[in-house]
Amino acid sequence: MSTDSEPRYRYTAQAAQAIEKHWQDVWDKEGTFWAGNVKGHLKDYRGDHADGRTPYFVISMFPYPSGKGLHVGHPLGYIATDVMARYHRMKGENVLHTMGYDAFGLPAEQYAVQTGQHPRITTEQNIANMQRQLRRMGLSFDYRRSLKTIDPEYIRWTQWIFSRIYDSWYDEDFVRADGTKGSARPISELEAQFESGAREIPGFEGTGKQWKDLTRAQRADILNGFRLAYISKSPVNWCPGLGTVLANEEVTADGRSERGNFPVFQRELSQWSMRITAYGHRLIEDLDTIDWPEKVKLMQRNWIGESHGASVRFGVYSVDGTKLGQDLEVYTTRPDTLYGSTFAVVSPEHPLLEEVPEQWEADIPARWTSGYSDPKSAVREYRKAAEAKTARDRIEDNGAKTGFFTGLYAKNPVTGTLLPVFSADYVLMDYGTGAIMAVPGGDQRDYEFADAFGLPVIYTVKPSDGSQDSLGNYEGKSAYILHDGIVINSPRDADEYTGTAPSLNGMSVDKAAEAMITWLEREGAGQGRVSYRLRDWLFSRQRYWGEPFPVVYDDEGVAHLVPDSQLPIGLPDVPDYAPRTFDPEDSESDPEAPLSRNPDWVNVTLDLGDGPQTYHRDTNTMPNWAGSCWYYMRYIDPHDSAHMVDKDEFAYWLGPQHNATAGAAGGVDLYVGGVEHSVLHLLYTRFWHKILFDLGYVNSPEPFHKLFNNGYIQAYAYTDSRGQYVPAAEVEEKDVDGVSEYSWKGQKVSREFGKMGKSLKNIITPDEMSRQYGADTFRLYEMSMGPIDESRPWDTKNVIGGMRFLQRLWRNVIDENTGEVAVTDDAPDSKTLKLLNNTIAEVTEEIEGMRPNTAISKLIVLNNHLTTVKAVPRSAVEPLILMLSPIAPHICEELWNRLGHAESIAHAQWPEADSRYVGQDTVTAVIQIKGKIRGKLEVPVDISAEELEKRALESEAVTSRLEGKAPRKVIVKPPKIVSIVPAE
Repeated sequence: MSTDSEPRYRYTAQAAQAIEKHWQDVWDKEGTFWAGNVKGHLKDYRGDHADGRTPYFVISMFPYPSGKGLHVGHPLGYIATDVMARYHRMKGENVLHTMGYDAFGLPAEQYAVQTGQHPRITTEQNIANMQRQLRRMGLSFDYRRSLKTIDPEYIRWTQWIFSRIYDSWYDEDFVRADGTKGSARPISELEAQFESGAREIPGFEGTGKQWKDLTRAQRADILNGFRLAYISKSPVNWCPGLGTVLANEEVTADGRSERGNFPVFQRELSQWSMRITAYGHRLIEDLDTIDWPEKVKLMQRNWIGESHGASVRFGVYSVDGTKLGQDLEVYTTRPDTLYGSTFAVVSPEHPLLEEVPEQWEADIPARWTSGYSDPKSAVREYRKAAEAKTARDRIEDNGAKTGFFTGLYAKNPVTGTLLPVFSADYVLMDYGTGAIMAVPGGDQRDYEFADAFGLPVIYTVKPSDGSQDSLGNYEGKSAYILHDGIVINSPRDADEYTGTAPSLNGMSVDKAAEAMITWLEREGAGQGRVSYRLRDWLFSRQRYWGEPFPVVYDDEGVAHLVPDSQLPIGLPDVPDYAPRTFDPEDSESDPEAPLSRNPDWVNVTLDLGDGPQTYHRDTNTMPNWAGSCWYYMRYIDPHDSAHMVDKDEFAYWLGPQHNATAGAAGGVDLYVGGVEHSVLHLLYTRFWHKILFDLGYVNSPEPFHKLFNNGYIQAYAYTDSRGQYVPAAEVEEKDVDGVSEYSWKGQKVSREFGKMGKSLKNIITPDEMSRQYGADTFRLYEMSMGPIDESRPWDTKNVIGGMRFLQRLWRNVIDENTGEVAVTDDAPDSKTLKLLNNTIAEVTEEIEGMRPNTAISKLIVLNNHLTTVKAVPRSAVEPLILMLSPIAPHICEELWNRLGHAESIAHAQWPEADSRYVGQDTVTAVIQIKGKIRGKLEVPVDISAEELEKRALESEAVTSRLEGKAPRKVIVKPPKIVSIVPAE
């Protein structure tokens, strides 16, 4: 509200809010940001289809709607994508920009456990609040395309995708269109190969059994071993504190849950998994085809962990020399060290332990029994102890020194030596094959184990620097773990090679490994193999708030897909949402999914082709990653009931040829989000996308062409003498002898710097900023704080600078006393033309490079210059408003409208620089006298130091102050600064 002393038509926070609400309503009413599809009901703001216009698809990673709402750190990426969306829209492109909500999440379920309120109610309330906050920021979304992963139609298509993955297998021999091998194929093709005899039936080789001779359960079990979505019974990460199992990626390095920080234990359970390891090489290889930050590519490569080595088969023998029916398969990245393998180790969960003898032989060393009475007791008790440990404890703590002798021996295929087989918990069942050939001379954990159990150590590599003698007595008596060196201690010299195990002496490690793999493959003792650190994706959750699996089981336990026509399968009502075994420290507690508490839903009568029968639904749900794996495709048309995504629409928006910048991989033109999603979300999404690509549902192999990681906004927090956080907004700062001190209600407090959080009492919300300054000022400050990809500190005191810039712009266009437009149609002078066109060229470059902070600084310079001219030229201020509009859209829309333009500025043409005026012919040099600016000179950009000094000393600003006296000192930094120190 203005006073008598204030101009009536000033741009204030109150005026900004009125302007912003008005234009947000207009944009919604007129569909200003609607994008047109190729066909169908989704047309653009003019009512047209795409009509061959260049598409531009830009989105932020869609958020989980927290009950706390947004703080000022959250919108950084949203505003950045909005700037790019508005910029490309002004270039005449057909821009798809929208926002959805990752609405299945554990917080809503935990709140339901505490209060009994259905998670949907909580989630919908949170979404409504977030939608309000996003709209208040003026984000240019096509709201028709918004979606929630909890929408029944969205669940339907998520379940449909799962069904397609379940009905697929990975055919390593299939040749893709680009000539490379390996592709997802329909499982029916594999079944046809079994039926025709073109492929041997696993487990029935040489028996003469045909596919038709097998029972339904046998066939299902065989196909389960190939499906991309399959049921696995293997060690999983069981988290009693959350009442569910977790994927490896959801467990911290400390062996605790990422959410809640509960202990995680290893348990063997039957769960759904996805065979992401089949795509390991493609997930690495195709990183070269997309425009992502190198640090993210490296994180994905390291997580996938592709390694090349050999799978080696060791025959297993009892103490009396009888060969058992099963071999011990070991994967090693160092087949060159086979000569140094002196024992083998299997995981406590390894199936070979079912074959241990009743008693140990009498003459084994006492330490090999580890105090157990017999091998079977050792298996039972040691396995139980191992389950209570985290994976990290098993690998890193003292796990390498515990274990026991199994009573079995493995025959080294290279040396023919029988090696004792131990079990130890530093070997994990879900890594490799769950068994290792121990080489204590080349692995430190193996060395520690050998030292503890009195086992021999043979070195197979000698360091090149000679620190190890020919007997392999490595200095320090530890393993030699380096890759570099010379191979030693093969049993024969190369000239004695007779066709049995080769001598590797004198070779490099790599050459020796190649030679050993060649021999293993020729002798049928093993084969070269690629392995991955990446494990198959554990896909089951014992939770309520998630997508039900589109699967039912018959009375034999055989899984059947629910027909697509019966999707979606919704969540039933249950008496409560809490896990019934919720002791966070109880590793033996069994998961009980809440869905199992509604027997009328679990037991269902269906006709799946054999007449009506009773089936049992799967009571697990999918992880929230399921919905976030494909939402970007559904943005194309979230109302399409006939397709997950229409092929023509996908080809236009995401196909390889949709945009000249997208390249052969295709995908979203710009995807913005935090680097914390570099592994989980992005890896899972790429995996699902590649399956759908292989099966022909989409025509690009990658989901996101360009990825940009935004930084974070951090804030100060304050603690009192007890270490308790106090409200940051109430803290006062004062200067004491040049040092800042902070107090709260008269108490001295300490300041720290880091994230924003409710518990830290330092949250600042976009709502607060919009009330105090307006959304445009908030957007301007967020974009001006620094490079988007870097973290930066929030300081509310600095927000006012953005408000003053917008106020100066307002005054350059509007007479604050009359409210009338105050620009002139006169042509700009040459100085203004040069500055204007250089600004256009530079701002365009900065926006293209996603550097709005530097673009803003250039716009401020131009705006400040216009405040100095007698009358602001329309032809100079309109380009300024156009360039600022992606960043501060409401005030620019208002000024554009007042300047007489009927069409929204959102679709006005981005200004183009006139090349005649681009290039700095002159620059402004400042003249400082005793540190204060006393004059300015327009000088050539390439002026010499001598010439600049001469002109400065001859200027009126200097001669009038020096009064004919020679200066004591002149410092010249051409072309912009002359600093003069007068004589005393």
